[in-house]
Amino acid sequence: MSRRSFTKEFKQEACRLVFEQGQKQTETAKNLGISESVMGRWLREYRANGVVAFPGSGRMLPLEEENRRLTRELKRVTMEREILKKAITFFRENEK
Repeated sequence: MSRRSFTKEFKQEACRLVFEQGQKQTETAKNLGISESVMGRWLREYRANGVVAFPGSGRMLPLEEENRRLTRELKRVTMEREILKKAITFFRENEK
C-alpha cells in the first residue's frame, strides 16, 4: 500500500472546515477519506503555524530555518572564540 500525499491547500482547507466552518474533526476526516489521527495532526500543525503550516517537500517552517541558521552561527562563533582563547594563552606564555 503506497502512502498518499496531499497538497498544502487540501490540508489547509480541511483545517478551515473544522476551525472556521465548525465541522467536527471526525466528520471531516471521514468525509475526506483520511484517518482521524491524520486530521488531528493537521489541525495541531495548522493551529500552531497558521498559513505557513505544511511547507512540504522537506522544507522547514520559517522559525525552524531561522533556528537552524542561528545554531550553525553559534557553533561557528563558539569555535572562533575558543581559537582566540588559545591564541591569547600562546602569546602570553611566549611573551615571558
